[in-house]
Amino acid sequence: MDKTVKVNFLGAAGVVTGSKFLIETSERNILIDCGMFQGLKALRELNWSDLPVEVKAIDVVLLTHGHLDHVGYLPRLIKQGFTGKIIGTAPTLAIAEIILKDSAKIHEEEANKANKEKYTKHKPAIPFYTKIEAEKTIALFQVELSNKWLQLSENISYRFQYNGHIIGATFIEMDINGKRFVFSGDIGRPNDYLLDDPKKPEWADYLFIESTYGNKLHPKENIEEVLSNLINETIHKKGNLIIPSFAVERLQTLMYLLWKLYKKNKIPNIPIFVDSPMGNNVLEVFKRFPKWHKLAMADYNAMCNHINIIQSYKETWETIDDKRSKIIIAGSGMVTGGRVLTYLQQLIDEASTTVLLVGYQAEGTRGRQLQEGVHEIRFFGKYYPVKATIKQIESLSAHADQNDLLGWMSNIKNIPEKVFLIHGEPNAQDAFRVKIKDTFNWNVTIPKLTDVVKLLI
Repeated sequence: MDKTVKVNFLGAAGVVTGSKFLIETSERNILIDCGMFQGLKALRELNWSDLPVEVKAIDVVLLTHGHLDHVGYLPRLIKQGFTGKIIGTAPTLAIAEIILKDSAKIHEEEANKANKEKYTKHKPAIPFYTKIEAEKTIALFQVELSNKWLQLSENISYRFQYNGHIIGATFIEMDINGKRFVFSGDIGRPNDYLLDDPKKPEWADYLFIESTYGNKLHPKENIEEVLSNLINETIHKKGNLIIPSFAVERLQTLMYLLWKLYKKNKIPNIPIFVDSPMGNNVLEVFKRFPKWHKLAMADYNAMCNHINIIQSYKETWETIDDKRSKIIIAGSGMVTGGRVLTYLQQLIDEASTTVLLVGYQAEGTRGRQLQEGVHEIRFFGKYYPVKATIKQIESLSAHADQNDLLGWMSNIKNIPEKVFLIHGEPNAQDAFRVKIKDTFNWNVTIPKLTDVVKLLI
């Protein structure tokens, strides 16, 4: 029997997004994650290319979690001939369904808008995928339990292990011919507001570990104090606090924090609007899967009742026209699309506006531009001056920092034959490579996009 394992780095290699790792064996071909590239235009354009592998030969897709940069390429995979099962935990597939339907709707709306308002070079602009293609993808979903070994073939088995980060997220352990492959996915943080601490792997012959914050430690901020000060400043300026937020986890964490601040009398009863259809759907996932988070149902209900959940685009405009000081939380977290664009288009040129960035901002996104202090920003084909105050809270990130990553690896009893750094920008990866070498003296490799590694096991 051929014991060669080929690992194809089809995404998240030398970059943070576009997670796709194809494992080719004589028994099964397994794709770990199937995400979209986000950020720089050169990366986004890669989304439109077919994969440089035989897609019809892929037997199964295993998902670490439901974020767009881990699931957003699935409809394109099916378009290229994939017909197998897409497997994940129940909350992961629930999140993936919401994200795929929502992004398909946005792709269709943006293509229509670009064609109608003629700000596209493409004639016509076409959606990356449609709602019908998203539905075809969802039909292939298959739920499996976490913390249970599952057989894929005679010599290949896998297990999902709880990983924090977002609801349903896991790292994947796979045994191939007696060798343990560990794919970290995105690793959460200890002491999260809503989620339990990530589990840790105990054995890894081949470790594929994320490195998003491989060169950073999250600052030790008093988040409650920072938020309450910003909110009180906003009220003093008679302005608006706009928080672009990821719909999954970050939005629910913000809701929880703001509700808690009000309960503790640290902020007044300022109107809070959540404008994220996808975020509203994710709230339902929290309700459906209480064992996957630590938010009590009584607190969940009280939090939801305290906040105005916007249901329609008409209400978006009513909120913009509302002259009261207010907090607006809207997607998307990197300001790449979604309802937050409408608020920023109308309010970013006002000095009384504050924009609070609360997560990782990938290269090439509007969020990164704002973070770096641009004087103007482009929405829907036009430039708008940035007169708003731009602030950032780094410690709300759902990603492990360098210390957290090293802690996650610290339970591994053996010396891995190889460690591959994935999901990171070059500076972060190089710093993390050195840190792993100094801490564990392990053999670390930084693969590039489209690299193929042959492992003889």
